[in-house]
Amino acid sequence: MESRIKLNRRKIGAVYEIQAAAYLKRKGYQILEQNFRCRQGEIDLIARDGGYLVFIEVKYRSSLKDGAPLEAVDRRKQRKVIRVAEYYLCMHPEQADLPCRFDVIGMEDCRIRLLRNAFECGR
Repeated sequence: MESRIKLNRRKIGAVYEIQAAAYLKRKGYQILEQNFRCRQGEIDLIARDGGYLVFIEVKYRSSLKDGAPLEAVDRRKQRKVIRVAEYYLCMHPEQADLPCRFDVIGMEDCRIRLLRNAFECGR
């Protein structure tokens, strides 16, 4: 039963990540990767926005009882995303000189909120 719930969450998450990617494309972002995975974890979207390489975490909430989606990216999650971003840059040295940014997209039902430069990696 638990694996079925995880699968359903993953499918639901994929739908919202597709919507987030479409939203970002309309905003002028160029999507480079969706669901980039490695041993360190996963980044939902990786994109170019102007001269920036942007690592994007997508969070969806059907209800605010567990908090707003943008609040779900806590310090622990930020560290994990930063580790995956560092790995991505090692695997793509041609992009390592670009300035990086970490954005978060929060989705509540039909509402999409983009928080640019939501956190920093300190590099």
